Amino acid sequence: MTVMEFFGCTFIAFGPPFALFVFTIARDPLRIIVLIASGFFWLLSLLVSSILWYAVVPLREQLVFGLVFSVLFQEAFRFLFYKLLRKADDGLQKVSQTGQEMHMTPRDITNKHIMAYVSGLGFGILSGAFSTVNVLADMVGPGTIGIYGDSKYFFVATAFLTLSFILLHTFWGIIFFHGLDKKKYLLVVAVVGTHMVLSCLTLLNQRTTTRDSPLYLASILPAYILTIIMGSVAYYISGGSLANIKSCFPCGNARKYEID
Repeated sequence: MTVMEFFGCTFIAFGPPFALFVFTIARDPLRIIVLIASGFFWLLSLLVSSILWYAVVPLREQLVFGLVFSVLFQEAFRFLFYKLLRKADDGLQKVSQTGQEMHMTPRDITNKHIMAYVSGLGFGILSGAFSTVNVLADMVGPGTIGIYGDSKYFFVATAFLTLSFILLHTFWGIIFFHGLDKKKYLLVVAVVGTHMVLSCLTLLNQRTTTRDSPLYLASILPAYILTIIMGSVAYYISGGSLANIKSCFPCGNARKYEID
């Protein structure tokens, strides 16, 4: 039973991100490099957060302290990675567009959104992996969750939250980069603010006393509502429209042909 739960929660958390990687990144070596580099920058943010947590001894037991600075460092390293990508734009253009002129074209602009998407997914995958790896290790067994009064929904709630944060990091990357490119700094503030608020909501998942039960829905529902909103904003920023969505459905195309 524990092995079944392990695979089920693993597929919930990492199934969609793995599909995104296979269908949108795996065939392009440049995107793989950017994905790995962005993941490395997320690891650097984790390292700096760990150093701060270790240095400030009186606040080690305060989870809020570590959480707040972890979010701030993640967004700071997202900004540093953005600056690195923009510095390397010329080189990336030479690698990915051999034989084309070096002036900006519509394809170049699209590539900026693609690189933002890839870097966001890299942030999300590393974030999800490090937040879930210990839980997945315990999930294999032996033992059964809930025997000593713990919530039996802990593993499933963790898997769904992990998936939400991976997708949100992807969308946040697109919105964050677009805000800096277009000097729309309210978008950057929105990314940092929503990341901070949602991360703080996850504090409701901890038990303060033996009688308390974790409020998983208080963090999962806002997380997925925010995922839909941020996904819609990122889709619009990247040039998407309602007409593009309708064109994906065969019934819409069939009606169009009938009218023609």
